[in-house]
Amino acid sequence: MVYRAIGLMSGSSLDGLDIIFTELEERAGKWSFDIKVVDCLPYSNEWHEKLQNAALLSAYEYLLLHTAYGKYIGETVNAFIENNKLHHQVQLISSHGHTVFHEPGKRMTSQLGEGAAIAATTGINVVNDLRAMDVALGGQGAPIVPVGEKLLLPQYTYYLNLGGIANISLNEENYIAFDICPANRVLNMLAAKTGKEYDEDGNMARTGSLNTNLFTQLNEQEYYKNAFPKSLANNFGTDVIFPLIESMSLSVSDALRTYTEHIVQQIVYAINHLHSSNTTTQMLITGGGAFNKFLIERLREALNVFKIEVVIPEDDIVKYKEALIMALLGVLRWREEDTVLKSVTGAARNSIGGAVWIGQEA
Repeated sequence: MVYRAIGLMSGSSLDGLDIIFTELEERAGKWSFDIKVVDCLPYSNEWHEKLQNAALLSAYEYLLLHTAYGKYIGETVNAFIENNKLHHQVQLISSHGHTVFHEPGKRMTSQLGEGAAIAATTGINVVNDLRAMDVALGGQGAPIVPVGEKLLLPQYTYYLNLGGIANISLNEENYIAFDICPANRVLNMLAAKTGKEYDEDGNMARTGSLNTNLFTQLNEQEYYKNAFPKSLANNFGTDVIFPLIESMSLSVSDALRTYTEHIVQQIVYAINHLHSSNTTTQMLITGGGAFNKFLIERLREALNVFKIEVVIPEDDIVKYKEALIMALLGVLRWREEDTVLKSVTGAARNSIGGAVWIGQEA
């Protein structure tokens, strides 16, 4: 069976809306994919500010933004379809939305981008709200990409996503995955102090020096002591980590170097808990951080002791793996098959997550 779907992802780094049109095929329980068209649509300054400050809104204003952002997503999809001549080809849209609140301990998670608004604007069936069922079942609601990794990219042992938040997956019988630490969101906030969107190739970090005091305080954060399954809200990076870095009054280069080393150290700690093989294994790295040459160099050096080979795939997978997997999760929801694994999130059971909105006329 072949499904033609659009997947949408807005990550915590706020670099834009990732959109992918893909063909997903299932044969005898095995899945394959063919990426047709991809794009990352940067947010305007207005939308960047709205999403960044959404947690400060009143309930009424937040719901208005929820609807408005859904309409914006729908209009963006319509333009994507028009520009790429995809009329009458898209069977389903699966939207992750933009996470604003994530409190799994209180059984609550909230992503902006109303599914009904997307469906009404596009006239296409929509799946969204992909995390809520798992959280309701006592799970972390994150990460939710492991099902897609397992079905679409089964040849790797480890999967590391270096997005706004770094998260890792271990591909074994009882699949394990969890959030490691804030990553690009903090690095980008530091680079912004020099007027840059990001530290290209990690060049500023490369010229900086490690600040031992800051490095120690970063690694002593309570979250890192928690056992998995565990997940991070975006505000851990913005409201806890970034102010801690700022309090040290370091140069931007020194702050970037120290935080880069912190990311590497936390990944090493995670691997130390997970790794049990003496044979060479492979780690697939995706997300914007895969283009940070200095970060990847430091990771390769640190992972040598574990005999883990770092693999950077083709650019479309690096940039759009999460959007691709959102498309798959929407299809799995449509098929009423599991989208979230309890071994990953700690929920009471595996679950079929996502709300379905019928955009097509009967």
